[in-house]
Amino acid sequence: MHFQLSAEQSLLRLRAREFARQVVLPQVALYDRTPAFPWEIFRRAREERLLHLCIPSSYNGPGLGILEQVIVAEELSWSCTGICAAVSLNALAISALLLAGDPFQQEHFFSRLLAGQLCSFAVTEPEAGSDIAAIRTTAVRSTGEDVYILNGRKIWISNAPDASFFLILAKTTPEQGHHGISLFIVERATPGLIVGPVRGKLGQQATLTADIFLEDVRVPLSALLGPEDHGFKLALQVFDRSRPLVAAYGVGLIQRCLDEALDYARRRRSMGKPIIEHQAIGNKIAEIAMSLEAARLLTYQSAWLLDSGQQGTLQAAYAKAFAADTAMKAATETLQIFGSAGYGTDLPIEKLLRDAKLLQIYEGTSEIQRLIMQKALAGRSSART
Repeated sequence: MHFQLSAEQSLLRLRAREFARQVVLPQVALYDRTPAFPWEIFRRAREERLLHLCIPSSYNGPGLGILEQVIVAEELSWSCTGICAAVSLNALAISALLLAGDPFQQEHFFSRLLAGQLCSFAVTEPEAGSDIAAIRTTAVRSTGEDVYILNGRKIWISNAPDASFFLILAKTTPEQGHHGISLFIVERATPGLIVGPVRGKLGQQATLTADIFLEDVRVPLSALLGPEDHGFKLALQVFDRSRPLVAAYGVGLIQRCLDEALDYARRRRSMGKPIIEHQAIGNKIAEIAMSLEAARLLTYQSAWLLDSGQQGTLQAAYAKAFAADTAMKAATETLQIFGSAGYGTDLPIEKLLRDAKLLQIYEGTSEIQRLIMQKALAGRSSART
């Protein structure tokens, strides 16, 4: 066992760090004030081969693993979690295609993603957030035709305003509950698919979200991703792979909080000395630093397990919940260290707080992650196995 990155991974980290500082950071305030998809940053990150890392080399992709994906996301999130999420969310589609796509689907859609298109993963509905089994969107096989007809509504779908195609979860055999759910690839231009207006939100402004309305949307049988009625299991497998990515967003944000807090606490003086020398402030910074190391280790472990072909559900839940909760706490404490200066919009501290909150909500809330942990632990013969 060792805790060192390979030479290649270290170089990737440095490239991502330089990109975050030189390309992303100067644009952060603009995208926070004027929400829009960061197309220029996306294009440059794609050219630098910092995106789509898990697409196999056989399809002209980088052919790397989830750990490398996590390393890059951590660095980009240091600058802005919203921009990082926006440019990296194709990872969900890539995971689904890797897990269940046939050779034609993989070749066709991987090439489109590598060429710069976006795909949205559409699961959430008005009555089904964390409870995926409660979705109401349906996909009915048309009698005498080789098509499915989709009807329903999806909400809060990230990158939907700019996506070229969607992965949409729908019930194909409603009477079977979660065993009757399937996943479909649906082109944006398909008649009956309507993308609603951009939703306003608290933070992560560069990641645009919108609702999707499906009104008698007809898709060919080839739109089915994986076997019929296997969509629920597939979605859970995708989330196992995406949660380490979201955890990495949190790690990057915590690192930024630590860097900002340290820099300010060394410069700001009170009662004749830098405030970092006051125990109340020093302890806050120590807690942020300690929790950062724990979050990073959990995140890297969850990615490594998946890359090693091992079951990663429990570790992904650990990483996602801990990193998200720690990010929120770190942002809150950093603002407290800055005091009134941090509350103003001329510094990035209040933005860190706004961005951090969403990490506790999407890709499964922190409460849902704990339910996943409980279920996994309850099925073990020993807590040490």
